[in-house]
Amino acid sequence: MREYEAIVGRISADRPGRILDWGCGWGQMTYLLRRAGLDVDAFDYVGPGAPNGMVELQLFAGVFAYASSDPIRLPYSDASYDAVLSCGVLEHVEDPDASLEELKRVVRPGGTFYVYKLPNRSSYLELIAKRLGLHYHGQAVHDRLYTIESARELFVRHGFEVLELGYANMLPLTLTGRVASAVTPAVWASNRGLSRVPWLNHVATNVQLVARSPSGSSTRG
Repeated sequence: MREYEAIVGRISADRPGRILDWGCGWGQMTYLLRRAGLDVDAFDYVGPGAPNGMVELQLFAGVFAYASSDPIRLPYSDASYDAVLSCGVLEHVEDPDASLEELKRVVRPGGTFYVYKLPNRSSYLELIAKRLGLHYHGQAVHDRLYTIESARELFVRHGFEVLELGYANMLPLTLTGRVASAVTPAVWASNRGLSRVPWLNHVATNVQLVARSPSGSSTRG
């Protein structure tokens, strides 16, 4: 939750207009962004059996998302959004190039693309998880791992201007229980501080970036 709240704070600082929560999942980011007073639409690809319409999210009463059967195509008009959020989504898509072109279509020229939780190829935590037989990114068929360079290249290739690019999350953030709750402030502060240490942060869990959509991008590239 500390991480999600930090993302909401970063986006809120820009005060964008209409936001698309692309790949909303359970809907926690849509909920938190709306609670912060932002205008957000939720979208999720749920597979061939999807209704291609609005459904209420199970964990957040009153929050609806468009559930799509198409892994790429979005049911929105050109330049419909001022900003797009990808939080733990872009690394899972079947065709990131096609998805970026489609997202570029629905965001207005000069709009903002916020990308969080891209798995870092050099993450020490991912390596440990793999060695221990735990879940790690790269297991699923379409999973992709990123570096600072490959993330930048992907967006630049599609005409985006990368405004911010860096590493995030040096410590595990999924601990549970009373002890974990008690040490949360210290762990979160240490996590953020270590993520800013040059060279050490090369083994952080995630890559994240903020990019600007190119002018004249409201039609397909």
